Amino acid sequence: MNARRTAIGIALLGIAPMALTVLNATPAAAHGSMSDPVSRVAACFAEGPENPKSAACKAAVQLGGTQALYDWNAVRDGDADGKSKERIPDGKLCSAGNDEYKGLDLPRADWPATAMKAGKHTFRYRATAPHKGTFALYLTKDGYDPTKPLKWSDLEAEPFAKATDPTLEDGSYVFDGTVPARSGRHLVYSIWQRSDSPEAFYTCSDVVFGKDGGGAGNVPAPAPTASAPTDGQIATDAAKSSMDMDHHGHTAPDGQERSAPAAGSDAGGMRPDGAAAPADGSHLAKTGGDGTTAALAIGGAAVLTLGSGVLFTTARRRSARHQN
Repeated sequence: MNARRTAIGIALLGIAPMALTVLNATPAAAHGSMSDPVSRVAACFAEGPENPKSAACKAAVQLGGTQALYDWNAVRDGDADGKSKERIPDGKLCSAGNDEYKGLDLPRADWPATAMKAGKHTFRYRATAPHKGTFALYLTKDGYDPTKPLKWSDLEAEPFAKATDPTLEDGSYVFDGTVPARSGRHLVYSIWQRSDSPEAFYTCSDVVFGKDGGGAGNVPAPAPTASAPTDGQIATDAAKSSMDMDHHGHTAPDGQERSAPAAGSDAGGMRPDGAAAPADGSHLAKTGGDGTTAALAIGGAAVLTLGSGVLFTTARRRSARHQN
């Protein structure tokens, strides 16, 4: 009888800290980048951070280093709160004003680009840590000159495509939009503003309508085709990301702010145990739910702890028998 009481006591004591751990844990931060049309940072990451192939990506690495490419899914402003235009200065739209990504702001007419045409288009945004929020896509105006620093006034005042909490398919958010008519080289600028946090994410995707005329004055310029990183590359290079953070406020162990998933989360293509996460994105959990997950986790913790208590009781009884 005493053994049974001891086991129950152990079980109850075990449930309490496990339940508190579940209740105090917060969802992983949102992360991602446009994959169709491919963003600058994603295209350069796909080329290989250490040895990029295109001249533009090489220049970006020379200016900002390779780490920015390993952190390809974290071009962000943690305090945007819907005020992106007020917070991000002209000339720094592609880096979101973050010095780590300053190489993305280089004004060039030879960034890897995605072929684009007017009309309906299905956009894809690779999300390594999905979250509720709204996507807004802006297109550069007629007369856009890629050889000059990108300014807010270079973009149309209103987004040509907008989607709130779009469908998540195979690890990517998917939504449709109608692309305005353009010719030559242009840029699609995306803002992903979270609805459960002031944090927002940004991408610059270079696109070409018809033939690429390069910069102003129809100066010819090479236009390498942009490719999105593969699931395998994302999983393989996840360990090189500087995105280890705690659960509350994007702070890394060194005290520096990071744009990354919470420590121990499975964002970035890897599970907490270091194994590669499923390539289809099935390991990604949407957040902002009704608390069912927490309840199930607490219940599961209770079952496991009670099971440990039963095993403890059984072992103690067997030990008593042997002593008798």
